[in-house]
Amino acid sequence: MRFSDYSFGSVRVDGMTYDRDLVIDRGKIRKRKKGPSRKFRGAYGHTPLSVAEDIPWQCRRLVIGTGADGALPVMREVREEARRRDVDLVILPTEQAIGVLTQTTKDTNAILHLTC
Repeated sequence: MRFSDYSFGSVRVDGMTYDRDLVIDRGKIRKRKKGPSRKFRGAYGHTPLSVAEDIPWQCRRLVIGTGADGALPVMREVREEARRRDVDLVILPTEQAIGVLTQTTKDTNAILHLTC
């Protein structure tokens, strides 16, 4: 995958521009459906990433881009589930996460928050 033109709220992947949070699952891109995590918003001030979402666990490494300012909360249960599944969890602001993904996507899935 080729990533380019990341800016607040937008990223270009393989020539396509996306303006919503993305999930990259074994080379396929889909929109992040954060509805199941909205019930936790009050406790975090922002809709966090929770295990209630469809997280792409079938990988050796999961890269989570936490937004331009790193504001996406990742719930403790996500970290625990990654440990349980023996998945290397990489949590970085989205620009840095994209940098990791440009190095290699082999056996790597991702969740990219594109705003805050």
